[in-house]
Amino acid sequence: MSLSRVTVTAVRNLHPVTLSPSPRINILHGANGSGKTSVLEAIHLLGLARSFRSARLLPVIQYEQLACTVFGQVELAEGGHSSLGISRDRQGEFQIRIDGQNARSAAQLAETLPLQLINPDSLRLLEGAPKIRRQFLDWGVFHVEPRFLPAWQRLQKALRQRNSWLRHGTLDPASQAAWDRELCLASDEIDGYRRAYIQALKPVFERILAELVELEGLSLSYYRGWDKERELNEVLATSLLRDQQLGHTQAGPQRADLRLRFGAHNAAEILSRGQQKLVVCALRIAQGHLVSQARRGQCIYLVDDLPSELDEQHRKALCRLLEDLNCQVFITCVDHELLRDCWHTDTPVAMFHVEHGRITQTHDHRE
Repeated sequence: MSLSRVTVTAVRNLHPVTLSPSPRINILHGANGSGKTSVLEAIHLLGLARSFRSARLLPVIQYEQLACTVFGQVELAEGGHSSLGISRDRQGEFQIRIDGQNARSAAQLAETLPLQLINPDSLRLLEGAPKIRRQFLDWGVFHVEPRFLPAWQRLQKALRQRNSWLRHGTLDPASQAAWDRELCLASDEIDGYRRAYIQALKPVFERILAELVELEGLSLSYYRGWDKERELNEVLATSLLRDQQLGHTQAGPQRADLRLRFGAHNAAEILSRGQQKLVVCALRIAQGHLVSQARRGQCIYLVDDLPSELDEQHRKALCRLLEDLNCQVFITCVDHELLRDCWHTDTPVAMFHVEHGRITQTHDHRE
């Protein structure tokens, strides 16, 4: 799938614009602060109804505007197209439209427009809290396993009930036992989906990483959130007093983690910034391959400031891997000359110059 048209209104410093991107490679170039990243942010809003630059939406909405809107036309892998629209106002309310109908949740957007983001903050995948890695893992499972979302929703409901009981003691023993049983059933189901996904992801990740950089000794493993030798119901029973003291459930899929280690050490502590970026890129590209295999429609990649921290050899290797995905890619950079020779001659490349929030489509940089 790919975006054949994107219309952006009142997003940060961008002037109202309609873009007709290439179905393959799109390069947005211009000086720092010109609005390049805001274009990626607009597409991210269209796919997930939220920004990747700010937890608060007010900075995203242009000054003195009541709301920002993004519309897109998606060309579907199976043929035909789908129209998407997202509008968010200053009160935080949002309206989602899919093919002229109001959508119930952002999950419907995410399913229609799978996005992968690679930006400077992506290094938090290695350096940050387990929650960031769980979100990465669950994004992939959500897109390849249709049964994951209802199981995850069941888990959240059971967790809320149990945590409320731990804090306030408002459930009778029979209800408590029923919610614990529901929590364990949903947890085992989610753990199974995650485990199967990691088993599929690891060899693809290792192959792609080897094409980017040689890192002998790097390992990827999965921690499910509780002792692998014990059933969750047993763990919950033995940790009940501690859970009551803390007011929340300590063990379960909500504590799962992906662990990237280099030898005996956390990879983030050993690898250089450039190496970390390549590891994160390999993880994101591996996810794209699995999504493509599962649902025919590829992800759309948003790559902010691709050349930074990478030398020419690694820039070219990363671009070729993105090219091999055969999907739509949006890349920002200051100097587009750094990406001049990174693509095959028959790959469609569209160029967009961004200056003071205005976007001008220019010729293919190889012409």
